[in-house]
Amino acid sequence: MNEKLKEIAAIEAQMADSTFWDNKDKAQAALKDLNRLKAELAEYEKYERGNAVMTIFSGAGGDDAEDFSRMLLDMYTKYAAAKGWGISFIHEHKNERGGYRNVTMEIAGKGAYGTLKNESGVHRLVRISPFNAKSQRHTSFSLVEVVPKFEKAEHFKINPDDLKIDFARSSGPGGQNVNKRETAVRIVHLPTKLAVHVDSERSQADNRARAMDILQAKLYKLQEDERKAKERGMHISKTTDIEWGNQIRSYVVHPYKMVKDHRTDAETSNVDAVLAGEIDLFIEAERGL
Repeated sequence: MNEKLKEIAAIEAQMADSTFWDNKDKAQAALKDLNRLKAELAEYEKYERGNAVMTIFSGAGGDDAEDFSRMLLDMYTKYAAAKGWGISFIHEHKNERGGYRNVTMEIAGKGAYGTLKNESGVHRLVRISPFNAKSQRHTSFSLVEVVPKFEKAEHFKINPDDLKIDFARSSGPGGQNVNKRETAVRIVHLPTKLAVHVDSERSQADNRARAMDILQAKLYKLQEDERKAKERGMHISKTTDIEWGNQIRSYVVHPYKMVKDHRTDAETSNVDAVLAGEIDLFIEAERGL
């Protein structure tokens, strides 16, 4: 948002000039831009202070990657608990070993999105695999995605033709009754391939409404990422491969102990503490991103 602040400051400096109103049309256009920029900044700050929706996807690594997703889930759950934030699950896809193929949750607390937004990216784990009979070292990957929670579905006008919507039996709360009907909703935004799966609500309509809110938040996050990349003269892909070369942070348990963020170079050898939710070192370092 630094660019918006600079634009606001520039317009306000123009307004302080005694000749600002000499050209009425130009002055009114500048005021219109100022109001738009301030509204966009206020909207951005509202999201920063609000709740977050986090999804963790398992990538390369099979059972190890799905177990790593569980470890990351535990890490963020403990971090949220220490902050006094609430957690509610939106969708869970577990494997038979207790790991997660993917899991989505809402993290409710003041500043949750602003605090966690830079956790988005590929995370890499190196350890002796507990699933390998030969006790060999294994590398696995998981993708963390953090988007703001939208309270109203008015931020993006999505063309219905761009959506693929599927329904399935829910695995969420509600017991036997909820599983008799196809209440779970999966929405794919075809142009970007962004997908959302929600099965936490009791009705199909509620799941669909929540899925649309999350999809809009994903589109908002993609738009922000593209804007930042453009400012830096970079190209951003709409998809991220969950594999080697794309990781933002590495968690090494063997042959040595080290957690290192590859964007900020923040690091610590206390891997156990990090996986127990002590990630403030990285959160603070990431705030400048």
